[in-house]
Amino acid sequence: PSGYYSWLNRGPSQRSQDDEVLTRQVHRSYTESGETYGVRRVWPDLLAWGYVCGRGRVARLMRQAALQARQPRRRLPKDKGERPMHLLAPNRLERHFVASQPNQRWVADFTYIWATEGWLYVAIVLDLYSRRVVGWSMKAQMTAELVTDALVMALWRRGPAENLLHHSDQGSQYTSDLFQRLLGEYGIECSMSRRGDCWDNAAMESFFSSLKSERIYRRMYRNREEV
Repeated sequence: PSGYYSWLNRGPSQRSQDDEVLTRQVHRSYTESGETYGVRRVWPDLLAWGYVCGRGRVARLMRQAALQARQPRRRLPKDKGERPMHLLAPNRLERHFVASQPNQRWVADFTYIWATEGWLYVAIVLDLYSRRVVGWSMKAQMTAELVTDALVMALWRRGPAENLLHHSDQGSQYTSDLFQRLLGEYGIECSMSRRGDCWDNAAMESFFSSLKSERIYRRMYRNREEV
């Protein structure tokens, strides 16, 4: 009984007090991200702010506070265009999503964003050196011009580069004569993911997942112009 009453009248432990401070910072990181961050991103925020804690502890505090990362939604629609076999390239990137300098390895893909008036297709070119978006294009149609315009912007912003590798999936837009001619004109080496293997372009998939979870899925767009 004496031990019970001693515990009952004892104040919060140092561990509990530390948890209370950390929980406030977890809420801060979660709120500043637009209520999208999970443990994987909240934890580095706390470390950057000078708090010493483990990832498991942050996960526990987020569970107790009922904070959960925003989950991505299913993607639609499907690309039904033709893919000429002679224009398919091997996977030269081989999942090496790093680069020792800018304009060495670019990855590209496009995704779909829903607005009330229909789909908007967004093509991106990402530099693996800094994970910076160097080119982009948006259109109402899933055409070869969509991905070509994104690459043209990247070339215009960065300039032609020697020994540049461009990696994408085997979408009909990337195997089109228009896009392949542009690669050849600038001497860009082409690399493509294996059929149906999203892991071969994981860096690009990760970017789109973050874009949609943290921004796109937070609201409904009335039209493509608003997107």
